[in-house]
Amino acid sequence: MSEQWSDEELLARLGAALKAVDSVPRDFVEAARTAFAWRNIDAELAELAELAYDSEFGDESALALTRAADSASLRALTFVSRELTIEIEVNEDTLIGQLVPPQPGRIHLRAESGAVCETTIDEVGFFAIDAKPAERFRLHCRTSAGIAVSTGWITL
Repeated sequence: MSEQWSDEELLARLGAALKAVDSVPRDFVEAARTAFAWRNIDAELAELAELAYDSEFGDESALALTRAADSASLRALTFVSRELTIEIEVNEDTLIGQLVPPQPGRIHLRAESGAVCETTIDEVGFFAIDAKPAERFRLHCRTSAGIAVSTGWITL
């Protein structure tokens, strides 16, 4: 059963809640805001790779060729930036990809929930991510040469 408060009691409780907020030190609040602003600075500094091709929405002839070439491939995506192209094939439970031009580095998959998966990109630009995300995600790539590229959000 819910408790009934008079208007005066409700105003007193609201006043106490507001005083509790005011009692948090201003330096602490500013430090928290600053830390939150830096949470994804790498992705913000990275060049954005635009979606250039998606087999799900490509023309029928390209889609037929993709399916004929690899019946296990469910979807192919290509992201293009000024310095790098990221090609991805989505299989039943894996994302495999290739950087063009080929170069080593690291790639992070960041899910919308905040979960992160990271893997190595080998010398020929190949990478594999073993867990196909069930939610929206984005990729952030940093090559050994210092090139940083991020994709937009992707939903499979």
